Amino acid sequence: MKRIGRAIPLVLVALVLVVMPVLAITGNWVNDSVHPYVGMIAFYDSTGEFIWRCTGSLISPTKLLTAGHCADVAEGAASARVWFQQNAGGNYDPALGYDPITGYADSCAPGTLGTLCATSSKIYNYGFANFAGFPNTHDVGLVILDQEIAMPAYGELPTAGTLDGLDKARGQKDTIFTVSGYGLTYSTNVKDANPNISYRIRLMATSTLVNLGSKYTDGYNLQTQGNGDGRGGTCSGDSGGPVFLGGPESNLIVAVTSFGKNDICRGTDFSYRIDRQEVLDWINSQN
Repeated sequence: MKRIGRAIPLVLVALVLVVMPVLAITGNWVNDSVHPYVGMIAFYDSTGEFIWRCTGSLISPTKLLTAGHCADVAEGAASARVWFQQNAGGNYDPALGYDPITGYADSCAPGTLGTLCATSSKIYNYGFANFAGFPNTHDVGLVILDQEIAMPAYGELPTAGTLDGLDKARGQKDTIFTVSGYGLTYSTNVKDANPNISYRIRLMATSTLVNLGSKYTDGYNLQTQGNGDGRGGTCSGDSGGPVFLGGPESNLIVAVTSFGKNDICRGTDFSYRIDRQEVLDWINSQN
């Protein structure tokens, strides 16, 4: 088994804006046993070496929705593997270089291939290019699974324009969103003596709408706030994870986790909207 030197997407350090891609659920989170179709993805280069990890959501038995910077074939993503266990990598042992329960990060545990784990050799990218053309980052990707995964339900795609005008309607600023993902739950800067904490467990939290029309959003991104009042946000490893419109029981995905303004996950979160007709057309056209 290969050892893993780092468990967050290496491609993220290449982003040149002041914004930082997000990687795991922080703040007031709970275990997410509500969305079993949300999985943890490991990406590999052409030689089969682990390069980074993200989160994604099944929207059909074989189609997994994630972020474009996760499915970045130009930066080396050639294949992937997805684990759907709620505790997908919580038992990862650095000495072994893998999780002895699930097989993360380079194998499916015996008996789980096609049920709780799947491989992929087909990765698609909507055109993400390190935030060129910001704020329209094209930060959407798809991973097509080699094995069908049966779930009691799958993530639902929105209709075009679902979020349009939501931040301007009376009372809608308090609209709730739910985020789900795997990754860092506590992130520090390099001068902080406290370590980063990564559970590699599927967690979820609720956040509220900030805006849809700033220089960071401009109709392409969704800005949410996860600080205080029982809320939570995203951090490293959550990239590509679903942003549901509504509370924890919602299956309606309106965006995928994309980036944040700082690298310690203490601010507002940004996700790339998929409720735009051209994005939906692209998602539906890939097989």
